[in-house]
Amino acid sequence: MGRRTGRWRGRTVLAGAVALLSAVASAGHATAAGTPPPYRFAADAERVEGATGATDAVRLTPGTSYRSTIRDNGKLYYGLRLDEASSAYVSATAVPKPGTKVVYSDGIKVSLQDADGHRCFSGDAGIARFGPTESPRPITAWASRRAGPGAYTCEGAGTYSVLVERTSGPGSSFDDWELELRYVSEPALAKATSTAAPRVWDSASPQALDGSAGTREGGPGFSAARSLERGVWKDGIQAGQTLFYRVPVDWGQQIDATAELGPSDGDGFLGNALVMSLYNPVRALVDDADAGYDGSRKQTALEPLPPVAYENRFAVDDQVGGMRFAGWYYLVVHLTADMADKFGDGPFELTLRVRVRGAAGTAPAYGAAAVPRDVFEVTARDRGAAASGSAATGGHGGSDENSAMKALAVGGIGAGCVLVLGLAVWTAVARRRAGTDTA
Repeated sequence: MGRRTGRWRGRTVLAGAVALLSAVASAGHATAAGTPPPYRFAADAERVEGATGATDAVRLTPGTSYRSTIRDNGKLYYGLRLDEASSAYVSATAVPKPGTKVVYSDGIKVSLQDADGHRCFSGDAGIARFGPTESPRPITAWASRRAGPGAYTCEGAGTYSVLVERTSGPGSSFDDWELELRYVSEPALAKATSTAAPRVWDSASPQALDGSAGTREGGPGFSAARSLERGVWKDGIQAGQTLFYRVPVDWGQQIDATAELGPSDGDGFLGNALVMSLYNPVRALVDDADAGYDGSRKQTALEPLPPVAYENRFAVDDQVGGMRFAGWYYLVVHLTADMADKFGDGPFELTLRVRVRGAAGTAPAYGAAAVPRDVFEVTARDRGAAASGSAATGGHGGSDENSAMKALAVGGIGAGCVLVLGLAVWTAVARRRAGTDTA
């Protein structure tokens, strides 16, 4: 009886190890082939709770991503500790659940405040709304504390707070929204520069970019944005889906982009079907454009934007001011959920035409490193990522595919160890059984 028990236990360990290895392999396959989520948060994002008052706010660290949750008409505070020389940029991406009812005025507002509750001025860019599409999707608002020449509010070092407010209109849903927060610190220049924004630049609309199209699948979030270089790129987009892409734009360069929705069967007209937005390296909105749809091919394009220049921050125009530093610029494309009722779920053919004009110029002489370190640079690695089409991973480069393979490798190694251990136990049991039979 004892011999049978030993044989059964050995086989059980072996079978369990094999089952575990199969489960890990299946999980890796599901990760590679599964349906992407509506929004993919940064993998390294820390979960924090927003406070109801500034005095109890959790302090944010530059270069770190955070996750939080905001309720209907909620107000949440997060803390910052700033020096007197660095500029601070904080963005909040609000993510409603799929199927959430949103109306035109629903949105999110972000502001920075000093210890006395005075708001640091950052224009109208601190508000993001769903607008006429009334389609649930990730929306991003931002705020800043600008230090250095030309600054006239929130100049000193000390404790500051980030206030994130959710606004809701009549008829909207009361569901909670998830938040992704990102804080970037920009150092002061080593030497003071002009505080006058450039007045002359090539503002003519470029000719349409032609040529054979490559294929690049957009990612489901800023941290998973698909890298693009100059060219024509094709993708597919479903009703209600939001796709993220990123383009490296260096100092002195200009970016142009158009988005085109292909023809489809169906009947009707949507006044705001496709929305394309451009965000700069700190996820501040630079420009957006939209297009209606009636089943025929439709296109929308960004307004002509100035070359990237440090002095652009002194411009009154938010579009010019958004082109204030080099780095990854994000193209975010959303197709309204209402497409499903008139033209089906899709996917619909999406064509992006991306052009980066001009030679890379000289970077301003910063007196210290930004946090994260290379956020305001375009490196050789960035250009390589744009050429290969790799996806971001929450940092300044890298690939989601690499991360998935690493996770699968770690899981495979772990399962392999279990399998080897199971074989060892099975062998030991068999040998002991053999010794017992001999005796």
